[in-house]
Amino acid sequence: MLTIHPGFQARRLLSQRIVWWILRAAAIINGLALLVICSFLLYYGLPAINFEFLTQAPRDSMTAGGIFPCILGTVILSIGSMIVAFPLGVASAVYLKEYARPGKVVRVIRLGINNLAGVPSVVFGLFGLAFFVTMFEFGVSILSGVLTLAILILPVIIGTAEEALKSVPQTYREASLGLGATKWQTIRLVVLPAALPGMLTGAILGLSRAAGETAAIMFTAAVYYSPNLPSSILDDVMALPYHIYVLATAGTEIDKTRPLQYGTALVLIALVFGMNMFAIWYRAKLQKRY
Repeated sequence: MLTIHPGFQARRLLSQRIVWWILRAAAIINGLALLVICSFLLYYGLPAINFEFLTQAPRDSMTAGGIFPCILGTVILSIGSMIVAFPLGVASAVYLKEYARPGKVVRVIRLGINNLAGVPSVVFGLFGLAFFVTMFEFGVSILSGVLTLAILILPVIIGTAEEALKSVPQTYREASLGLGATKWQTIRLVVLPAALPGMLTGAILGLSRAAGETAAIMFTAAVYYSPNLPSSILDDVMALPYHIYVLATAGTEIDKTRPLQYGTALVLIALVFGMNMFAIWYRAKLQKRY
């Protein structure tokens, strides 16, 4: 009969408690950091937020007025990039998981996707400037910004979509094929609906990153000031992240614009939070269905 030495058991329990307290401390530190940041923004940004701030355009050299064009531009760029990136990401994940044969080519593709996920956003911005703005002559426009952001968030969506497909039990596929369905019918009618809630996790992460990017849009879509709202995908736009950057660095009266900086940052966080909550609600609804 195997016996455990009391000293070994005591050391194991001690190490388990140490690791547990380390993990608990890490969670507490992250929570406190988030609380401090949100409290800081609420304290300095909330006084600047009113109806005019949310519905008017900037005026008087950015020292007065509101940020409505920036809000609209951020929503357009974020949702537009998701409309482009999500189908491409899901299609790529379906190919890698369901069709591609395991081998060197697939390993190289996955390595490239993982490397793209770690590339700084300014590199994507410069790529968008050279490729979409200059080569394809889209100019500084919504289209250039949407395509650049779509490429930026594509690796995250591919990775999470592939993991969601892997989480679907193999018995689902076998049962569908056994009933006479083709492979494509099995993927379209059985696998994708079951994996969709997990795929939306990647969409949520991508949406959050797209909404908060500055470097990727400052070369491709965002401008310092635009007197008119965009009327086509070839128009430039104002965006909340770039507007914060402009207020903090490029203005002539930084002290006057400081409350607007904090107010704009608070609105950006609230906007991202709202879009994420909608996506999470929709994901939970799909999970109940499937």
